Parts: sequence; C-alpha cells; structure tokens
Amino acid sequence: MSSLTKLLTCIGIFLSFAFSIAGEGDIPADTGHKSKHFTDSLNILPSSGTGFLNDPVVMSDTPSCVIPFNRAGNLIVIKARVDTTEGNFILDTGAPGLILNMTYFRHYPASSHADDESGGITGNVITSSPTDVASFVLGTYRYSRVEADRINLGHIENSRGIRVLGLLGMNLFKRFEMIIDYENNLLYLHLINKREVRTYQHEMLNDTKAYNEFLIDIKENKLYTYGEVAGKKLTFIVDTGAESNVLDSRLPDKILENLTINSRILLSGTGSSKVEALSGDMKNIKMADVEIGSLPVIVTNLEKMCRAYDDRCLDGMLGFDFLSLHKIGFNFVSHKMYIWK
Repeated sequence: MSSLTKLLTCIGIFLSFAFSIAGEGDIPADTGHKSKHFTDSLNILPSSGTGFLNDPVVMSDTPSCVIPFNRAGNLIVIKARVDTTEGNFILDTGAPGLILNMTYFRHYPASSHADDESGGITGNVITSSPTDVASFVLGTYRYSRVEADRINLGHIENSRGIRVLGLLGMNLFKRFEMIIDYENNLLYLHLINKREVRTYQHEMLNDTKAYNEFLIDIKENKLYTYGEVAGKKLTFIVDTGAESNVLDSRLPDKILENLTINSRILLSGTGSSKVEALSGDMKNIKMADVEIGSLPVIVTNLEKMCRAYDDRCLDGMLGFDFLSLHKIGFNFVSHKMYIWK
C-alpha cells in the first residue's frame, strides 16, 4: 500500500469520529436507546500517491513557546501561517503531517503526482494532491521546505462553522516536547536540540509525583501508546483530532465483557451508506500498571485500519475523551507521554 493510501486512510478513519453530530434519530437497537448520527468527515480509502518522506527544517529564536488555542467543539484550533496565508489549523496527531485545505491552496503546484481520487467507507469521494510549502510559521517556530498534502476540508468547516486552513500532524512535532493544558487552552512547545535529547523536560515535570509516565512510539508519522484490559495488551493510536475514543469490535470477548453498552449510533458520511457502531463505557483499562478506570468509547469494526497499516491491526484510538481528562504531555524525542494525576 502506498504512503498516501496510509496517510488518507489514517486521517479518514480517525477524523470520521472527530467531527460534528449531525442529528439524532431512532434505529433498531437491542439497547433500545436513541442513536446519534456522527458525520463521517474524512472516511477515506485512497488508492495511490505520495507521503511525508522528509522532516521539515524548523528554526526559532527561542526554543520554548506557549501558544493559546481555541476550541471548535472538542478540537484544538491554533493560528498559524502558510507563506502569506494565516488562519485556523486543527492540531491533529492522527494526521501524519501538514494537511492543507484544497479550497485555499488550490493554486499551489503539485509536487510530484496528479490528484488521486479515493473512496470512503460510507461512499464519499475525495482527491489529494501533494505540494511543497516554502514557509510555515507556528508561534515562534519557522518551518521551511515543508511537504504538505491537500484535501477538501469543506465539510469540517460546515460542521464547525469556522474557516479551517488545514491540519497540523505528527511530522511537524517530532523534535518537540508538547504539553496540552485543556483547562486553560494553552499549548506548551519546546524545540529539543541535540544537547537536550537526554536531559530536557519542562519545569512542570519537576514534581515526578504529580504525573504518570507512559511509553509512546512514533512509526511512519503515527503516534502509538499501549494499554491492557483483562490481561491482553492493546495498541492505540493517540489522536488529538478525534473527539471520541474508539475500540475494535473484533477484540476477544474477554475484553468486550468489560464494556457497558449505552446506545447504538450511525456513522454517516457524504455518501449514501451508514456504518453502525456501539457507544458505551470500557472498564478496567490499565496503562503501565496505572488504573485508568472507565472510558467512554465507540465500538466499531476497524478492519480497514489493518489494511492501512500493512496488516498491523490496531486495537483502538484515544481521542479527546481520554486526552482531556487531565493535563497531558508528550516528549516525541524520548518517546514518553505524561498524564497529570
């Protein structure tokens, strides 16, 4: 599978759970509860293209920066600038790199391939076209020679009622420590230089009793962490661009026995098809011997995610419902995640 296939499938499956609730209605359900219809925003299964092969060059007069952010629903919206165009970007660790809204960057030349047309799980169609950005500015950080991809994000804008220039994905932050303070709407970033690789940590991390530390991995610009339920180890994608936690419905019964189902929902896309899923609470989740407790989850078949990751199946995704419980931080260089108690 090509790198763009992985790129858009990654974005599509994750962001399909991220954006707006289109309405409520009744569908037949064993639970008897009402269902919610979630907009399947970017549920993409593309066919070919390019990916993010190189890390961008990033410079700053100061290594540390505090960036205020706004919220569109539960999404983190940050001001940034691509060349001379400034506006809203969504912080999305589920995306592999800089993703631009085709609406505003249509005039940029394609970097290598013509547009690739792709179809989604629920029947929607999308095109992608890679390009190169000369300058990207985020806070005090100036990026140059940035690879970007372009897709239509109009349905995100419509559901949130804001102008969205793009998504900020993992490839932009691999040399950083990042702390997200949801309570105060602040993003703390530090560009880690070579001398600081083994030593740097924010002063908020000085009190080691105030937080728990967990392992993360970054593979092909995707952010992973690990958990355990009923003695079985689980692999999760960590996605700041998703409002819900997601669990694979194909997990063993021993794990799903810890799930309390509250309702059924429909994941609805721009196509005519709908994907049914369950909504509930998962109990007895552990991460690095720390009891996480109960988490709200959407349970659906994630088989298509396996194909997006060279048949390496994921057990689920951790989104806003997990990330916002406490202050949370990531050191993408030392591969550590910090969750404050």
